[in-house]
Amino acid sequence: MPEWIINQQRDLGKRIGDLRAAAGYTQESFADAAGISRSHVQRIERGDTDARYSDLLRIAAVLDRDVSILTTDGPRPRPRARER
Repeated sequence: MPEWIINQQRDLGKRIGDLRAAAGYTQESFADAAGISRSHVQRIERGDTDARYSDLLRIAAVLDRDVSILTTDGPRPRPRARER
C-alpha cells in the first residue's frame, strides 16, 4: 500500500480517537454505542485497517457529527465534559 494512504489512515484514526476522547467515551463504551467491536475501534484509531464507510457513518452518529468531520483536516476538538 502506498505510504500516503497509510499516512491518511493514521490521520483518520488519530482524528477519530481525539473526537472519541473529547466526547468522554472509552474505546469500550464507544464501540458499544457504535455497534462495532472494541478491537475494530482500536485498529481504526491506530490506522491499521481501512475503515468501511458504514463504520465511519456509525462513528459520526455516535459523535453527533457529520461524517465529513472525520475526513477533514482542521482544528482538533476541544474536550467536552460528559458523564459516563
